[in-house]
Amino acid sequence: MGVPAHFFLMRGMHRPMRSGFAAASEVRELIEPTVRGLGYDLVEVERCAQGLLRVTVDTAAEPGGIGLDDCERISKQLVHVMAVEQIDYERLEVSSPGLDRVLAGARDFVRFAGAPVQVRLKEPLQGRRRFQGRLLGLEGVGGEERVRLQVEPQPHRQPRVRGRAQAARMAEPSETFEFPLAAIEKARLVPQFDFSGAAKVEAKGGHAVGSRDE
Repeated sequence: MGVPAHFFLMRGMHRPMRSGFAAASEVRELIEPTVRGLGYDLVEVERCAQGLLRVTVDTAAEPGGIGLDDCERISKQLVHVMAVEQIDYERLEVSSPGLDRVLAGARDFVRFAGAPVQVRLKEPLQGRRRFQGRLLGLEGVGGEERVRLQVEPQPHRQPRVRGRAQAARMAEPSETFEFPLAAIEKARLVPQFDFSGAAKVEAKGGHAVGSRDE
């Protein structure tokens, strides 16, 4: 059973501001300084259906991660920022990451080294854009960062074999891929579960609670 994330929901102002909704990337640039100034990390900004603006935040400072009080505090600050910056929206949702947390930047690739991740590249590498494996870490600085990923060999549809041939195929070694951080389009943690169904991923959540300001 998955673990829902904390979130805090507020209703936006209905007034014409920009010509249409600002893109999620533009909103991110405008609100990230405020989120960081409050001591949190901005993970993701999404434009969703019916005018919902979803902002995902996190912190490495607290063992339990983001809580409802944190989400409420950030929400109230962002309402003021978006009024000043003339960012239009119908509803604002500030939440903590789920178990399939997005890796948003260099700090995340350092923080979650050793975790299983899914990576999608902007351009194919060896004929592939999607990779899944264990994150070995990040090397380099100053815009030259490179991600290292240990990937298990992909299973191939082959006739059933027995004995030594089967053992040799099962012992096929994993591969280590390395690519620039800038080449990654999107990356997420892969949730891991034990036999009791408890998640082992560091990103944590709690009971979801909603609220609206008229």
